[in-house]
Amino acid sequence: MILDNLFTSGWTLDDSDIELKNKFQMTNVALLSSGITLLVAVISNTIREVTGLVPLELFLICIDSILFIRLRSSRESLDAIAFAITMQFTFFFLFMVCVSEPNELKHVWLFTYPIILLYLQQLKYAISWFVFTFIMLLLIPFQPFFEAQYSIYQIVYLALSLVIVSVIIYFYQLKMKEVNTIILEQKIQLSDINIELEQQLQELQVKDKLLSAQSKQAVMGEMISMIAHQWRQPLSTITLQISNLQLKKMLGEEISSESTYKVLDEISDTIIYLSNTVDDFKTYFHPAKKLNNISLEELLQRSMNFVLPRLKGNTIELSLRVSNPNRIDTYVNELVQVILNLLNNAIDILLEEKDREPKIILNAEIQENFLLVSVSDNARGISSSDLPYIFEPYFSTKGKNGTGLGLYMSQMIIQKQFAGNLEVDTSSEGSTFRVKIPLVNA
Repeated sequence: MILDNLFTSGWTLDDSDIELKNKFQMTNVALLSSGITLLVAVISNTIREVTGLVPLELFLICIDSILFIRLRSSRESLDAIAFAITMQFTFFFLFMVCVSEPNELKHVWLFTYPIILLYLQQLKYAISWFVFTFIMLLLIPFQPFFEAQYSIYQIVYLALSLVIVSVIIYFYQLKMKEVNTIILEQKIQLSDINIELEQQLQELQVKDKLLSAQSKQAVMGEMISMIAHQWRQPLSTITLQISNLQLKKMLGEEISSESTYKVLDEISDTIIYLSNTVDDFKTYFHPAKKLNNISLEELLQRSMNFVLPRLKGNTIELSLRVSNPNRIDTYVNELVQVILNLLNNAIDILLEEKDREPKIILNAEIQENFLLVSVSDNARGISSSDLPYIFEPYFSTKGKNGTGLGLYMSQMIIQKQFAGNLEVDTSSEGSTFRVKIPLVNA
């Protein structure tokens, strides 16, 4: 970060200003490298007692320092400073070729000139500067001011080498610009894709909430139907008991206190049962996400209690099997909802079977720190055409009687709430839905 600020003169430049950023960086590199090189030259010439160039080198160091500071105080001064650096390097390189001898190899610095031109100047200006420098090189052997140390052949060789290096650097810079353009376009495309994905994710979250609400409404409708079914017989019993007392009273029969208390106790027990039923359903719909400790048998029995009226009315046999009488910490209401969905689906499909004795097996066990719950039926199984879609929302094999949300929401609950799996095995002999969830500590 410190170096980045150093080479961009402290100005904030994003990826869209890549060319401007490169120009700032190259300008700072040129100023720093020029200043360091000139400082080394001053020290070297002083040690060797070659003092003729020291004043010029010190003057150039001062110029570079002023330009370096100016670049940090005015962003708009970049072009003017780039022009000053280009002019400085152009005449300095030409001067070195004029006064130095070939064996000193000072001419090698001339090959950094194309980099300075191509990064500090626009292409049309860089070409003008290059043509000017190329012509001035060729004229060095013929100028009357200095005795040229280079022969015409050496100057021509040097000029042609400079052309070749310039062409190579130009095409390298061209390719780098193409690469930067592609990268920038890809970043823009990725940004657009991310925005689109974020919008789609928000839409999916809204749809998921809507599906969850619809599922709750559908399940609530089923629950209200179950409550009505479960209340019908106890209410009929209460009505019958009250009617018997009224009938005896009308017929003038003597009603003993013992008989009255007995009827009232039975009515009270029935009302308590009805109240407990309401409490069970109220707890079921409670949105709390608190871990509760419960035995496996109680967990399955609570799920079974909701479907017992349907079972009695349709002579469906339900077997409960608990391999481990352990207690577990889990989200009871959510797990009961899943088991209840699976039981109701099994009952629905068995009601369509007329040629066999309907049976459901509800099994639970603990294996290797996992809770395994399965619901098996002896119906006809799931067709191969329906099997790939049974966990998709709004897909139902029940026609108008199905919402297509039960298995989908069951799978969502098991995956998101429990980090588990819900799978199914099916054949012509029936289907088995298996829930596998990791056990947690409260």
